[in-house]
Amino acid sequence: MHIPDLVSIITTIGYAGIFFIIFAESGLFFGFFLPGDSLLFTAGFLASQGLFNIWLLVLGCIICAVLGVNVGYFFGHRFGKRLFHKKESLFFHKKNLEKTKAFYNKHGKKTIVLARFLPIIRTFAPIVAGIADMEYSTFLSYNVFGGILWAGGLTIAGYFLGKLIPDVDKYLLPIIGVIVLISVLPSAIHLLKERSKNKGKRD
Repeated sequence: MHIPDLVSIITTIGYAGIFFIIFAESGLFFGFFLPGDSLLFTAGFLASQGLFNIWLLVLGCIICAVLGVNVGYFFGHRFGKRLFHKKESLFFHKKNLEKTKAFYNKHGKKTIVLARFLPIIRTFAPIVAGIADMEYSTFLSYNVFGGILWAGGLTIAGYFLGKLIPDVDKYLLPIIGVIVLISVLPSAIHLLKERSKNKGKRD
């Protein structure tokens, strides 16, 4: 995809489209495939070029990230246990839920913050927290902190990079590629470790 195409897509969907994607990826189980990290960074970059208001963008993304995670939590609290018996579908894969549950069991409450930077896991983490009956006040504090760090941090990073580096648009796609790689790397490493452990047990 060329830069003009990327700019065209994001400017066409506008604030409403950006906010909805961040909301959906943050807690609706069908949102796991949406490009949250790269979207936040690119939107911040476009704000540096005058196409968006950076403060409105940051505030909206943080609010939607926090609200999305809240919806995921309450969904998990109310209906989550049934998901372990739900059939596979286009938008639901039980292995994603199981992977997130294992991550949650290992890292506990801080999963709500850490998961923000891990695709797929970030979508299912609040659902698992709801299933685990995490105290809501504790969950909310971690949720708000994680939302500010992720949604605010990546958007502002894109904005300041766009302001600091001359002709940064020439390097935008490689930069986004690196962001995507970094975001999926922890999940890939975790998956490889799990496979290695399972292989060792079979041997």
